[in-house]
Amino acid sequence: MSKNTITIQAEDGLHVRPASEFVKIAKGFESDIKVSVDGKSASGKSLFKLQLLELVKGADVVIEATGSDEQEAVEALSAFLVSLK
Repeated sequence: MSKNTITIQAEDGLHVRPASEFVKIAKGFESDIKVSVDGKSASGKSLFKLQLLELVKGADVVIEATGSDEQEAVEALSAFLVSLK
């Protein structure tokens, strides 16, 4: 398992448009991807479940991946979240 914690800096948090891009990136990996915040978690490959997490500015988000490309998945998804403004 590989994981990383990112603090969301985007003013609007992870709203629908960037969340759908996050899911698109996540689906490009074979690994299982889990996103957690404040004790709640969801699949990183489900837009609906990600929206339920209410990922707002300042939230500390843990991205976990388990599988053959776990490290690459965590790095790509972490870089995406960091790039959001």
